[in-house]
Amino acid sequence: MDLEIKIIRNEHPNPKPQDESALGFGKYFTDHMFIVEYTEGIGWHDARIQPYGPLAIDPASPVLHYSQEIFEGLKAYRRADGGLQMFRPIENANRMNQSAERMCMPPLDPEFQVKAMKMLVELEEGWVPHMEGTSLYLRPTMIADGAELGVHPAKKYLYYIICAASGSYYKNGMAPVKIHIEDHYVRAVKGGTGAAKTGGNYSASLKAAAEAAKKGFDQVLWLDGRENKYVEEVGAMNMIFVMDGKLVTAPTGGSILPGITRKSVLQLAQDKGFTVEERPISVEELFEAHESGRLTEAFGTGTAAVISPVGLLEYHGKEMHLSDGKIGPIAQDIYDTLTGIQRGEREDPYGWVMKIS
Repeated sequence: MDLEIKIIRNEHPNPKPQDESALGFGKYFTDHMFIVEYTEGIGWHDARIQPYGPLAIDPASPVLHYSQEIFEGLKAYRRADGGLQMFRPIENANRMNQSAERMCMPPLDPEFQVKAMKMLVELEEGWVPHMEGTSLYLRPTMIADGAELGVHPAKKYLYYIICAASGSYYKNGMAPVKIHIEDHYVRAVKGGTGAAKTGGNYSASLKAAAEAAKKGFDQVLWLDGRENKYVEEVGAMNMIFVMDGKLVTAPTGGSILPGITRKSVLQLAQDKGFTVEERPISVEELFEAHESGRLTEAFGTGTAAVISPVGLLEYHGKEMHLSDGKIGPIAQDIYDTLTGIQRGEREDPYGWVMKIS
């Protein structure tokens, strides 16, 4: 895709946060954003990096009425030598197009997406934090635009990327989370939009998450929408269980987001000698495996948290405690390896890292 990216510099940059230990997640946005427009009959045009600021959209914009929207999430890291690198950006760009296809939105050349990410990170180099566990979080987004009501694909779209200097996704860091297994509300079903990274999937999860939080839980583990029997994913993470020394995870099969961190973790596990099984896992099997001592660890995988160990699973008042309230040894080993690759502290034999500087 031969499209020039114009750079319009922000003449009034914001002060950067000084305390990197208090960054939190997605609160401190950088001075610039990337944006490119799409018009039916013309294609993608007017690519530019411009000062970060509000978008001007019409009140009749289809994104506001029909939720035609997708997004991605990835990170840029600062290495010990001060250089910058991104983790598997082409995977995010490819998944963006997969989501676009499901939501009847136009694809955008993956290489061009990565080029825009790289240019934006280079420009915002001063925003990339140094402290271990921190990163520059990138949020590519595509929304339907224009001024026309009617349930049909839009004729105009905006693709943009914003960045935020971020710390740990969870305020308690690597402390194991408490999870409620949800069997009343449903997040997604096969044939729906569960495999697309679209905002509606997340808004559909809010009520169950809020009700679980009132009961002291950190996350909700969703069951399949058809039989309400098999575990699927947790909020913004895929789930992995260690049973009989094997890593077992639900197949992505249409209702689960194909996580890039999940994909990376399964590859690392296999190369470390672990057997990986992608298959349906019932709640009943989990509790039986725990009672017999065969289930030893559970953890979530996702871009924001990387690895999130599970200390408690609850279902109908029955509780399952794991790893003595600590991160398990397998989760710790994989976390150390993966974050080491992401930050340039360990060898990257997979070609996952894209060096920027």
